[in-house]
Amino acid sequence: MEREINAFIVYLHNVRKTSENTELSYRRDLLKVRNYMEEQGIEDVKKITSTNLNSYVLYLEKNKFSAATISRNIASLKAFYHYMYKEGMVKEDAAETLHAPKIEKKMPEILSTDEVIKLLEQPSGDSPKEIRDKAMLELLYATGIRVTELINLKLSDINLQMGYLVCRDADKERVIPFGNEAKSALIRYLEGTRAGMIADQNSEYLFANCSGKPMSRQGFWKLIKFYAKKAGIVADITPHTLRHSFAAHLVENGADLRSVQEMLGHSDISTTQIYANMNHNRIREVYAKAHPRH
Repeated sequence: MEREINAFIVYLHNVRKTSENTELSYRRDLLKVRNYMEEQGIEDVKKITSTNLNSYVLYLEKNKFSAATISRNIASLKAFYHYMYKEGMVKEDAAETLHAPKIEKKMPEILSTDEVIKLLEQPSGDSPKEIRDKAMLELLYATGIRVTELINLKLSDINLQMGYLVCRDADKERVIPFGNEAKSALIRYLEGTRAGMIADQNSEYLFANCSGKPMSRQGFWKLIKFYAKKAGIVADITPHTLRHSFAAHLVENGADLRSVQEMLGHSDISTTQIYANMNHNRIREVYAKAHPRH
C-alpha cells in the first residue's frame, strides 16, 4: 500500500498543486489505514474490500476519535480510492459506500475587540523581533488571511501605497485591503528591520526567518500564544482565532457576507454564514438582557 500512497501524494503535488500541509495530512491518514490493514493481515491494496474499510471506520469510532477526525479520514480514503480507481490500480472503488458522521458546527472561538487590541499592543518594543511580530499580528487581523498564507507572503504580494495584499491559493488569487495600523507596522518593519533579520538578502518572503525561509506554522503558533498570555487573554487562542475575529467583527459592524466571503476565500457562502449566526445570537442575548418586556 505504501507504493500507492506515494504515487497518490506525487499526483496531489504535481497535478492538484496541493499544499505541503494537505499532503502531510493525507499521508498521515492513509498510513494509519495501512497500519490497521497490516494488523489484519492485509498488505495488498487490491485485497482491501469495502467491508474492511467500514471496519476501520468502526475502529476509529470505538476508539473515541472525534467526528471531525473520522470525517477527515473518510475524505482521505475517498480521494485515495478515487485516484486509484481512475488510474486502474484497483478494479472497484471500495471507499464509495463510506459515509462521514454528522459534525455539529461549533461556533468558532473569537476575541472581543478589546482583547484583539490588547493582543496587538503586546509587541510594543523596538527590538527587531517585536517590530516583525507586530507587523505579522496587525496584518493577520487586518486581512483575515490564514497563517499559512501569511507566512508564505512575498514582498511582491504587498502594495503599501494602495494598502492591499494579493493572496494566492492554488490557482485562485484574492485582493484584500488593509488599514493604516497594519500599514504603519509594515513600513516600520520593512524600513531596516527586515534586512537586518535575514541573512539571505535575495529572499522574496515578507516574513522570513534568519535563514531567509518562511517562518513555520509552529513558530507562529508559539508567537501568538506568548503574546496572548502576556495580554492576559484566557481564551484558548490559536492562529485561526484572529481570522475568526476579523470575520465576526466585520459582520458585526455591518459588512455584507459576500464581501467577507471573498476576503476569506471561502468557496461556499454557507461557511461564512456562521459569522452572521454568531451576530444574531449576540443580538438575541443583548435583547434578552436589556428589554424590559422580555
